Amino acid sequence: MAKGPGRRRPADDAPLPRARPLRFGIRIVRGRSMRPTLLDGDRLLVRAVRPGDPAPAPGTLVVVRPPGGRPESVKRLLCREPEGWWVERDSPTDGVDSWSVGAIAEPDLLGVVLARIWPRPRLLPPRPRLRPPRPPTAS
Repeated sequence: MAKGPGRRRPADDAPLPRARPLRFGIRIVRGRSMRPTLLDGDRLLVRAVRPGDPAPAPGTLVVVRPPGGRPESVKRLLCREPEGWWVERDSPTDGVDSWSVGAIAEPDLLGVVLARIWPRPRLLPPRPRLRPPRPPTAS
């Protein structure tokens, strides 16, 4: 290591700097709930959601942890409700979304999908909602 003014070697017992969790990661799509947009086995570049980040735009693909011990999954974000995030699948017949499990809690919105990196690389910008919003609940 080069020596010079202001350059000191840390003591052997000095604590290591705390590493921040990775901001970007890769997720593999499992299942058919996001067809035709995504297929089983697609690799996605995902940016982790951190406190203080701006809310993702409606139509954005996100990685969520559904309630009930279900595995992480990719869904389309529709809106924020008092109970949490409302997400939907793209497939009209396959998969689980907020229509079946309710809104996703704030801490369970894990990441925003930026791009598919394999097998057909492309950016995945937000897409407008295709289905009508959730019907109003009886008061």
